[in-house]
Amino acid sequence: MKKRIFYISLIISVLITALPKLDAQTTAGDKIVGTYYVKDDQSPEEAKIRIYRTTSGHYAGKTVWVKNPKFSDGTPKRDIKNPDPAKRNTPADQIPMLFHFKYDASKKEWVDGEIYDPVHGKYYKCKMWFSDDKTLNLRGYIGIPAFGRTMKWKKVG
Repeated sequence: MKKRIFYISLIISVLITALPKLDAQTTAGDKIVGTYYVKDDQSPEEAKIRIYRTTSGHYAGKTVWVKNPKFSDGTPKRDIKNPDPAKRNTPADQIPMLFHFKYDASKKEWVDGEIYDPVHGKYYKCKMWFSDDKTLNLRGYIGIPAFGRTMKWKKVG
């Protein structure tokens, strides 16, 4: 009986000690949560992307606004180049863009995620970090980060 109480006390002590550390990492990781203005230097597109924490604790992002919501023929823009035919009717202002990011507190980066490029219908590995309080850098790449490009998104909300 005394051993059981000892082990239960030990487990509770470990949990109490670990919880503040987990909360601190979550708080630091949540710095990325918000809305970002995106102007791609390789296309005429302008958009706003909302980054949020998912129920699994990962970070993801979704388009919430596009400057030009219609094609030149007047039809609503859709995700027509998506490699998944079932997603090609997704409205341009609802396209999921960022997937499965985890916060790495030691590097102050969001890593192990993917970014979707709706202009070309391609997915890339990606990591993200802040260069200042309002500038989020996103490095999309194939294989290793050296084979990619970096975009800068401005936090607006």
